[in-house]
Amino acid sequence: MLILKNGTLMTMCDKPFKGDIAIQDGKIVAIAKELNNENVQIRDVTGCYIMPGIIDAHSHLGLHESGTRETDHNEKTNPIAPQLRAIDAINPQDVAFAESREVGITSCATGPGSINIIGGTFAVIKTYGNTVEDMILKYPVAMKAALGENPKFRYTEMNSTPKSRLATAAILREALAAAVDYDRKIKANGGDPLSIPDRNLKLEALLPVIRGEIPLKIHIHRADDIATAIRIAEEFDIRYTLDHCSEGYIIIDRLYSALSKGCEGIIIGPLMIYKRKLESRNKLGVKLPKVLYDAGIEFAICTDFPEMIPSSMMPQVALSVAEGLPEEIALKSITITAARILGIDNRVGSLEVGKDADIAVFSCHPLDYRSLCLMTLIDGKIVYERK
Repeated sequence: MLILKNGTLMTMCDKPFKGDIAIQDGKIVAIAKELNNENVQIRDVTGCYIMPGIIDAHSHLGLHESGTRETDHNEKTNPIAPQLRAIDAINPQDVAFAESREVGITSCATGPGSINIIGGTFAVIKTYGNTVEDMILKYPVAMKAALGENPKFRYTEMNSTPKSRLATAAILREALAAAVDYDRKIKANGGDPLSIPDRNLKLEALLPVIRGEIPLKIHIHRADDIATAIRIAEEFDIRYTLDHCSEGYIIIDRLYSALSKGCEGIIIGPLMIYKRKLESRNKLGVKLPKVLYDAGIEFAICTDFPEMIPSSMMPQVALSVAEGLPEEIALKSITITAARILGIDNRVGSLEVGKDADIAVFSCHPLDYRSLCLMTLIDGKIVYERK
């Protein structure tokens, strides 16, 4: 057993308090103002802040590797590619995983990029392990989809469809409708995909979306693209999340309506990048979280790595606080709220007995610009310690 002793515990369930946290067999086994320290390993963290490991709710970590121009997160040949799987391309040895651990990021949702209208499945993984199998927290967690400029730009370059938002929406509808028909055919043949002669792996990969088993993770920025995403998702009665959602503040009422139906959450970010695309010209950046909070909209904040590097996660959250976002909401956006949106809050996102011992220890308040991550634990193992 390991006890982290005399730290300020930020559980994401209660007000911060000074106390101890005990870890055994990869799990949190006790939290109290004072724990018995006989015959256990003690780490005195007096003056430090202990919080749940940070969760990056949208990234391409391990697929778009650091230090290279090559990338495995976009297959730029077909706009409909649901059969692609993030776990087949993640490189656990990517240095960005070590960089993530150094700043307290213990889990991330990672997967295909936004070149394709449907890009393949996302996974939630821990940021430590030698193989993908060692790292998986939840797979599949979502199916990636994208509207707006990215698919249009890429396939216009190739003199192929889609060249417009009209075509992008139509192609997405066609793919979902084909999956619905394919599901009917399978059910009519006893429910086994192998029972039909013309097995289609693309459509088979979309069945979990159509059946409500996983959400569509939709990349969108512009308000009209957000509205289109909601419209299509509601037409097919599927689960979904709105990722980036840069102009969501323009259509707050539509977000309210979506969240009361099939939308499972809003993931915003990156909040500190250059507005290099036409669809990002109205981005509010670090002001967006406060606007959404004031409107009663819950959200998670992401880096969208490699758009922002792991060490930029806490600064963008801190700057959101500088713009008026309450500290508690800010920290929850990268812990328990992110976990709820991703459907992993039974395992991570808060400091509670029984949850995975994914923990970050900071030298002072995590939102203080002087704060350093001193120690990161994943499944109870110290995977980073600042020397």
